[in-house]
Amino acid sequence: MSAKRRAAIVAARRTAVCPRGGALSSLQADELAAPVLAQLLADAGVKPGEVDHVLLGNALYGGGNPARLATLRAGLPSSVPALTIDSQCCSGLDAILLGARLIESGAADCVIAGGAESFSRAPVRMKRPVSPKDDPVAYNRPPFAPPPFTDPDLAEAAARLAADRMILRRDQAAFAVASHEKAMAARPFLAERLVRNGDCWPDQDGFTRRLPLKTALRAPLLQGDGDTGLSAATIACEADGAALVLLRPADILGETSAPIITIRAGVSLGGDPADPALVPIAAARKVLNQAGIAAADLAAIEVMEAYAVQAMVTMADLGLDPGRINNLGGALARGHPIGESGAILAVNLFERLIVQETPAEGSERHGLALIAAAGGLGTAMLFECRSEKVDNF
Repeated sequence: MSAKRRAAIVAARRTAVCPRGGALSSLQADELAAPVLAQLLADAGVKPGEVDHVLLGNALYGGGNPARLATLRAGLPSSVPALTIDSQCCSGLDAILLGARLIESGAADCVIAGGAESFSRAPVRMKRPVSPKDDPVAYNRPPFAPPPFTDPDLAEAAARLAADRMILRRDQAAFAVASHEKAMAARPFLAERLVRNGDCWPDQDGFTRRLPLKTALRAPLLQGDGDTGLSAATIACEADGAALVLLRPADILGETSAPIITIRAGVSLGGDPADPALVPIAAARKVLNQAGIAAADLAAIEVMEAYAVQAMVTMADLGLDPGRINNLGGALARGHPIGESGAILAVNLFERLIVQETPAEGSERHGLALIAAAGGLGTAMLFECRSEKVDNF
């Protein structure tokens, strides 16, 4: 990324994440995103007319441009453009990456970006028949890779990965238990930070619970064999929610000694559609190499936990410190609102690097976000938090 103009995250917020059919189930994706967008403006002291663009990741709606609906619902002027992005699980983080590119290029000075998803209100999918005499055909998911590529169900691919690496069910269950434990510990902090839309929405993620290992081990087997298979405890549940950040150029924020977080580097990569869980590993290596940062020097890491095995392989292959990963809890403990999930990683890094523990004056801390998507996609983003005047960037 350009050293002359770097994108800074000046505000970051999200809703609670609730399982499909839970506390947020009556709301569409844009209805979830709009109050978050409005809260960002208040947090950053930005007027609605100052926003140059809104970018929203969404994976399940297949049209309708929920970004535009959310922008208008939030009270922004109708002149503000809005774009919905679909790269499946990567959508929310890709939206933030694209927003950063707009800032870096000088095409925008204020961008709101992130993701929103409502599994509960997503449209029912059907294909029109070729012949008018035939009936429409319902389907659960579109193809993510055409022949001759392999296009496995993601749970199938994750189960094969677990078998190939011999990652036992007990180890996967223990990882899920730890995710819930971290999320439970973070509840008091998150209760003060989650957008509640006039206190109408929950102040905690709906799926987080005290999960004993014995209970996790008794969870039904959903994919794979009895030794390394995936269970209901080690696969993130379908969920609803919204998460967004407000981006501005670091060099126009004015002189301040307050800590700010900037996007140091970011990359979206493609890989083998048969092994989507492995693509973020290559993306992370590329990002860290670009920035000249070692994995051991990362202060905070957010790894998507769509499947326990996916996160565990990522940690092992990159040599990541488990004590620095998903310290607010991961997706196994909160759920997986597909288009939002990548944006949650960015919001969590903002919370961890800026709100919870800011760096000492004159020092810097780095955070890394990683996520995979169907079709063999992966996105990695490196954040830098410094406590010094922004004219030093």
